[in-house]
Amino acid sequence: MSLESINRALVSHDLVQDLKWNANLREEFVKDEAAVLDRYELTRAERTAIEERDFRSLYDLGFHPYLGAQFARILFANNKSGATSAVQHLLASIRREPAPGHADADHA
Repeated sequence: MSLESINRALVSHDLVQDLKWNANLREEFVKDEAAVLDRYELTRAERTAIEERDFRSLYDLGFHPYLGAQFARILFANNKSGATSAVQHLLASIRREPAPGHADADHA
């Protein structure tokens, strides 16, 4: 992905930055993701990609790759020891492979 393909208008960039810096918002996101997403004027494609943890689709929309890694860390492991799990989920999504720990992943 080149920097020219980044879509700076994506609201999902704002969502991830807000989640990164606001612990209360992260807690709320865990408890009621839909309510948090409702506050952001996400496109249908952005929202679906977020709900499905589909990083490949986010990148295809022009999502910034740095924020993708940050978002994976927020979604899958918000601490240093969980970074490997977050990266595994991110890469599986980009490759269109089953998520780690998913039943289909054991048969891949």
